[in-house]
Amino acid sequence: MTLALIDELTNWRYLLTSPFTIILLLFQIWMLIDACRRREWIWAFFILVFSVFSAVFYFFMVYRNAAGSLTTSGFELPGTFRRQRILELEQKIHDLDHAAHHLALGDIYFQQGKLDKAEACYRAALERDSQDIDIRAHLGQCLLRKGRPADARPLLESVCRENLKHDYGYSLMAYAETLAAMGDMLSAIQTWRIVLQSHSYARARFQLAELLAKQGEKQEVRHILEELLVDDRHSPKFQRRREAVWVGRAKSLLRTVS
Repeated sequence: MTLALIDELTNWRYLLTSPFTIILLLFQIWMLIDACRRREWIWAFFILVFSVFSAVFYFFMVYRNAAGSLTTSGFELPGTFRRQRILELEQKIHDLDHAAHHLALGDIYFQQGKLDKAEACYRAALERDSQDIDIRAHLGQCLLRKGRPADARPLLESVCRENLKHDYGYSLMAYAETLAAMGDMLSAIQTWRIVLQSHSYARARFQLAELLAKQGEKQEVRHILEELLVDDRHSPKFQRRREAVWVGRAKSLLRTVS
């Protein structure tokens, strides 16, 4: 029986038709496509040449760390997260219980897409400092990502009224998204234009173009999207990676208005 199993495993026809081999091949293709999408050309080469082993390394070293949650893909807050940092903040919260520590922990959970945990941390921070602009802004963004724009609006509105450029324009972008989610398209368009007076985020340009497309402004939409794609080709690698979600959507939208 053992000899028969060994014979099957060394049989090329069996290996090529084995469900396990097919799964590995699909996994390799998945990682190859992801590496190309992120413009990780060296990784793409190794995945293509060195088969599934490179795909496994890529999954743990790049994909898992960069993918995050689909819920917050393209909507990240400034900063990074590590397990050690979570433990450190939990200890500080236990010892000191400062609002800043709850806020920092909430930001980590937001980045990971754990929005329920993030909201709990932000609310704990707000209880300890109701005037902090960062707490109000990040709680508003969290509520927006949870599909609660009506709850997010007063928080983000107060933040933008206090500081229009808060968080490098991220709070104002979240406010524009909130207005659009609530159906106030004209105010959303106006807010996106304000964002773009100071910043050139692909996230802002695509969403402005998307709203204008719904109003039939095809010429302006094409101009915005074509400019976005040209700028992307000349952007630093880290920026292209961060804005890949929006660039991909811009390409799709441009095809519909060309």
